Amino acid sequence: MSGSTDVVVIGGGQAGLAAGYHLRRAGLDFVVLDAQTAPGGAWRHTWDSLHLFSPAAHSSLPGRLMPPQPGETYPDAAHVVAYLTDYEQRYELPVVRPVRVEAVHRDVTHLRVETDSGTWRCRAVISATGTWSRPFVPAVPGRAEFRGAQLHTVEYRGPRDVAGRRVIVVGGGNSGAQIAADLAHDTDLTWVTPREPRYLADDIDGRALFDHATARRRALDEGRADTGGVASLGDIVAVPPVRAARDAGLLKAQPMFTRLTPTGVAWADGMTSEADAIIWCTGFRPALSHLAPLGLRGPRGHIPTTGTQALGEPRLHLLGYGDWTGPASATLIGVGRPARDAARAIAELLR
Repeated sequence: MSGSTDVVVIGGGQAGLAAGYHLRRAGLDFVVLDAQTAPGGAWRHTWDSLHLFSPAAHSSLPGRLMPPQPGETYPDAAHVVAYLTDYEQRYELPVVRPVRVEAVHRDVTHLRVETDSGTWRCRAVISATGTWSRPFVPAVPGRAEFRGAQLHTVEYRGPRDVAGRRVIVVGGGNSGAQIAADLAHDTDLTWVTPREPRYLADDIDGRALFDHATARRRALDEGRADTGGVASLGDIVAVPPVRAARDAGLLKAQPMFTRLTPTGVAWADGMTSEADAIIWCTGFRPALSHLAPLGLRGPRGHIPTTGTQALGEPRLHLLGYGDWTGPASATLIGVGRPARDAARAIAELLR
């Protein structure tokens, strides 16, 4: 499949759908190319117990409130998938799947988007591929020698996979805390974090996080002092399962080990711990390999932007990768505003 259009959106998850909503309102011709086989983006691949940080009404894409999930204050991943599926259908967004984008090239007057099923020519591109497909595991000495199982967040599904075994969960962010809480009752758990866990106040959820991220971006844009944003509040949202495990004394973090052994891990002071499995909750990197031919990568693998627009290629916008492409833009509620700004900028450019 191939063709020509005004805009190609790469990625059909929450960021791609928000972009589609605003491109349609701007009256532009566009297509959304999604590598997944069905709607839902990364939410289709999360662990079983994952819930949002915010109530449904505060976890919505532009134009359509997420309906509440019966019996749940914070909706689960399946509810989010159902919402994104309905959103895509409700607005009749032109999503083509499964299509994997392999490269974006410059032509004289157009951008050329090469995929595993054809080539698209367009006047602008919105890259909204997120980070889930690029899990990061640190290069800890001895990792190749460990004889047990090693999983990343993307591969973990639930306690049934490691029940009754000795498990080390590595990571002091939300994923690490939630998965450690998930395993606290069914495994011999060791939770390892680079620094002492920093919990946000129990009454803070995604609504407050979005407000803090937005306030920080506004302060920076206006030349005022950096407020610190979300990072100043802590690293871990105390969602109910995490709060319960913490208050029961089941989430006692150990400092980061220095190396893996064939049967476990070892610390610098000579202490060791045996393990059957290690779960790396160590984050992700932006999935940007398809943009490599444009030669735009800067420090830390990021493409320098002003807002969502790439500094080195004004026809390219990046959406949903985190604060560097818009405050809280990797969240459902946060991606709407930068998606609107990207669509407006593209409409102005194409005029």
